[in-house]
Amino acid sequence: MVSLIRKKRDREKLTKEEIEFIIKAYTEDRIPDYQMSAFLMASFLNGINDEESAALTSSMLHSGKVLDLSDIPGVKVDKHSTGGVGDKVSLILAPVVASCGVPVPMISGRGLGHTGGTLDKLESITGFNVNIDLARYFEILKKHNMVMAGQTEEIAPADKRIYALRDVTATVECIPLIASSIMSKKLAEGINALVLDVKYGSGAFMKTKEDAIELAKTLVGIGTDFGKETIAYLTNMNEPLGYKIGNWLEVEESIDCLKGDGPDDLMTVTHQLAGTMIYLGGKAKTIEDGIIQSKDSITSGRAYQKFVDDVKEQGGKVSYVQNPETYPKAKYKIEIEAESNGYISEMKAYDFGLASLELGAGRRSKEDDIDPTAGIVLHKKVGDNVNKSETIVTCYTNNREDEVNVREILSKAINITDKKIVLPTMISHRIDKDGILQL
Repeated sequence: MVSLIRKKRDREKLTKEEIEFIIKAYTEDRIPDYQMSAFLMASFLNGINDEESAALTSSMLHSGKVLDLSDIPGVKVDKHSTGGVGDKVSLILAPVVASCGVPVPMISGRGLGHTGGTLDKLESITGFNVNIDLARYFEILKKHNMVMAGQTEEIAPADKRIYALRDVTATVECIPLIASSIMSKKLAEGINALVLDVKYGSGAFMKTKEDAIELAKTLVGIGTDFGKETIAYLTNMNEPLGYKIGNWLEVEESIDCLKGDGPDDLMTVTHQLAGTMIYLGGKAKTIEDGIIQSKDSITSGRAYQKFVDDVKEQGGKVSYVQNPETYPKAKYKIEIEAESNGYISEMKAYDFGLASLELGAGRRSKEDDIDPTAGIVLHKKVGDNVNKSETIVTCYTNNREDEVNVREILSKAINITDKKIVLPTMISHRIDKDGILQL
């Protein structure tokens, strides 16, 4: 291992066999954390080329079980988002796509830092079980055409360990490491095709459009190399997606969306991704036709019913989904008012994510508990007119100790100007095996 660390330190290329050795030995506890940390930092600083990235993905993919979904009829398609603030797309998209006849085997993650996680949102539905074994996973998928679960010990265990190490060694922000981590988990699901939501902006992992394009190209390249049709979209994450941030609050907004009352920005992204999944799943001749089907699944009520059925199947309290107003409420409200008349020109998503963390809706470390009732409701969005002293944001929490911090964070996050600004494009590019298309 020392010689391989030295090679990467000296900017030499590693062979497929050498990378396979590193991943296998680390998974089997034959390489200590400090040596893997040194390797990750050398890779972060000196880069990983396409061949090494493919070898890394393959090694992590095969460090555990690769699911065989051939017994499930149809083309299996999943979606992955690189994370954002208020991003509850998966909760809406999975039942939409499943109700259109495309199986969705969704394995999701938890939130850490300023971004939320699908599993935490699902677990805010009392009783909802995301920790299911593979036998139960197959059973639910076969019965409902969808399943939403967490990563088991059998699926890409090397990635699970390496990601935890990257998080504490400042080696997260490396495109090849990000790409191999995402794709090893997704390919292990046994899917046939994949749609990617690569976000850029204040609340995204990739702050610039250029970095997001680079990540999207890398992800699509890996998917194509493994024989999976992969399409990525670049979406804007400069302001929160939708109007609600926080675990139960985002479930509540997802229910509104499934009932046909969703915000334009959120539904634009959802229908584009869902329509592409329906197309890749062979149920639509074009992406545009897939989008039409996606919208119809909501207006017809099929998608909402699919969500209710899955919640019931995975142990969730269905009455909360059917009557969201009966869900327990946080004890305290904090209202943020406009400091002047004008138009909202900026609502920095990253700062909203930090504020939701202070309120108790997120975690600073993997061991932290999450308050499902905590979060933020936006009453206005970028471009909207506001009057001085008008409430533009309401925060919910069971702990008022951090109210001063929350107010300070959000006062800096919101900017008001005299003139109305041009709204940014929600989806800027599509990236697939044929290249980059500006939308």
